[in-house]
Amino acid sequence: MPLGSSLVECSQRVLSKQQEPFVIWFTGLSGAGKSTLAGALERSLQAEGRHTYLLDGDRLRLGLNRDLGFSEHDRQENIRRAGEVAALMVDAGLVVLAAFISPFRVDRDAVRQLLPGRFVEVFIDTPLHVCEARDPKGLYRRARAGLIKNVTGLDSPFEAPQAAELRFDTSSCSVAEAVQQIHDYLRSRHAL
Repeated sequence: MPLGSSLVECSQRVLSKQQEPFVIWFTGLSGAGKSTLAGALERSLQAEGRHTYLLDGDRLRLGLNRDLGFSEHDRQENIRRAGEVAALMVDAGLVVLAAFISPFRVDRDAVRQLLPGRFVEVFIDTPLHVCEARDPKGLYRRARAGLIKNVTGLDSPFEAPQAAELRFDTSSCSVAEAVQQIHDYLRSRHAL
């Protein structure tokens, strides 16, 4: 048996958990509402008895990705690592909610390719001015004051998804409405 191989197949984990594992990948600007929506969806799925895990960009940057900065290369590596962790969790039979700015389309597409048929992209398409008004981490304020650089949406690009499965503007859609629409979408795919 190759080093690192498991004697338990993913299909066995699916049977024991009685659910289809997949990743719901939330992408958008800082302050768009990714983590808020992912957290609400996770609570809803848990209430239904689903086995879930929420991967959040801020949490990964405190541990696994603490050695990375915000250069283009480091942002790409951040998402590569997050995708690999998400793929392992899917193999473990979990529904993974991943909330990452993930500004580059090629990086999100690479994660999608890691998880064929098990990746749902949710674009939180909240306008920049709304994200700046929320500014939960003070990033935009500090960037506008010249204190930090490479803030996505200001001096670092965000490449919007071209074919996200779902899209929400959290300035005009409530969290409850968005959670319901995601549930409806997942049921239509027979994932729930």
